[in-house]
Amino acid sequence: MRKKVGLIGYPVSHSMSPQMQNGAFEKAGLSYVYDKYEVHPDQLAEAVRDMSEKGFAGWNVTIPHKQAIMPYLDEIAEDALKIGAVNTVVNENGKLTGYNTDGAGFLKGLMRHVSFPMEEAKVLIIGAGGASRAISYAMSKEGPKTIAITNRTMEKAQDIFSECLRDQDQVISLHEAEERLTEFNIVINTTSIGMKEDRLPLRVNHLKAGTVVSDIIYNPFKTALLKESEKRGAIIDNGVAMLVFQGALSFEKWTGVAPDASLMEKIVIEELGGSYVNR
Repeated sequence: MRKKVGLIGYPVSHSMSPQMQNGAFEKAGLSYVYDKYEVHPDQLAEAVRDMSEKGFAGWNVTIPHKQAIMPYLDEIAEDALKIGAVNTVVNENGKLTGYNTDGAGFLKGLMRHVSFPMEEAKVLIIGAGGASRAISYAMSKEGPKTIAITNRTMEKAQDIFSECLRDQDQVISLHEAEERLTEFNIVINTTSIGMKEDRLPLRVNHLKAGTVVSDIIYNPFKTALLKESEKRGAIIDNGVAMLVFQGALSFEKWTGVAPDASLMEKIVIEELGGSYVNR
């Protein structure tokens, strides 16, 4: 009998995680099946109890449950506590432990494009939502020279600085970020700007060639930010890698086996209608 894992959120119909995870389970020869479950916020407690009682090996958690699920878990890993959100649950004989693989997954993808030592990195993070918090925390642990966070609402950026960043890091305005763009060699967009319309989260007039520009959006495959950055000689990366590597880390927590991340990436890109390049 196959072990069950899955994704809970509201909505989840758009998710490509089942194709990605089931392809990896099959390749690894593991008897697991991954499905998606639309769980209304009012039904979260019942869903957690039901999945635990049915012996699910674990599950992923997406919007809007990443914070709301935390009180229903028996234990929460340090990184998830610091970030204030859980995206992966592991069920060990009825004990539910929450993890957050978003930030670490993002970094695994990003580092494929970074050719300089992290202690030389000057990082700009755009946005101050849940993804920004996870990425800021994970990035700060890598020891870059500095991290600047910018957002339309400065108070939200200040909260992330206070809770996830270091003394040498800083909060700057969008205008200042645009004017100082040449200082940064890694730029990360964590906002949804560019997902549904051809807009930039900030102007890239001062972007220097060779800067690594990452956008966590993966649909469209190449956002306005990535297009404009590429024209200026930047090294670009979209959100496919974050989706793949956070999923790969979840896979490993459930099974104890590292999946074929290249296969997972290939599946996602084919689902998106893009062309696959094994990096």
